[in-house]
Amino acid sequence: MNIGSFLKSLLPAVGRDNESSRETWLEETLLTIPDNSRILDAGAGTQQYSRFCRHLEYVSQDFGEYDGKGDDAALQPGEFDYGKLDIVSDINSIPEPDASFDAIMCIEVLEHLPDPVQTIKEFSRLLKPEGHLIITAPFCSLTHFAPYHFSSGFNTYWYERHLAEYGFKNIEITRNGNYFEFIAQEIYRIPATSKRYSDSRPNPVELFSMFILQRMLLRFSKRNKGSSELLCFGYHVHAIKD
Repeated sequence: MNIGSFLKSLLPAVGRDNESSRETWLEETLLTIPDNSRILDAGAGTQQYSRFCRHLEYVSQDFGEYDGKGDDAALQPGEFDYGKLDIVSDINSIPEPDASFDAIMCIEVLEHLPDPVQTIKEFSRLLKPEGHLIITAPFCSLTHFAPYHFSSGFNTYWYERHLAEYGFKNIEITRNGNYFEFIAQEIYRIPATSKRYSDSRPNPVELFSMFILQRMLLRFSKRNKGSSELLCFGYHVHAIKD
């Protein structure tokens, strides 16, 4: 067990639900789409969410050029296997006719696009009237998958403005996490980050201080009253094409 995992086993359980909360929301949202609907997984990556689309006609798309190492800067997974993609293309120019899909999902992708507003426009073109658009993206993220990382994240006002601009209605935006959970998440990263970027790790006194700080954040998070409007992990968005 590395020090990060050991630390997590000792520290209070706060700030650990970013991914699991997102996946729970995504699975539940996809289940609301009628069976046999044609869905595009735009920027599908390793197609990890195809497992939630067994009741749908699943079509994967990605540009297919990331190798897991990128430019070796910041956070990289090391390995990356797309599998067999149905469509290999620029996400802003997908070779499908207008109104080709009943639904589009784009999960943790927008921050990796140099022109995400154009992407929303392309999704609008591809969706049928009353089609579903499902998006998740961070509100604030560390640099990852570089050099394909162009924005740290997006807020409520970005979605409201650009989705409405390109013909979407019934825009539902759900915040994932809150300020206290976000800070707790980043505290868990301290041992690995300090080892890489300062050639050092927290000493026992500092580890104990982290434990106390996480207990405080857990208490604050349990009493949270709207801090997610200030900072959160990200947003879950479900909108309908007009």
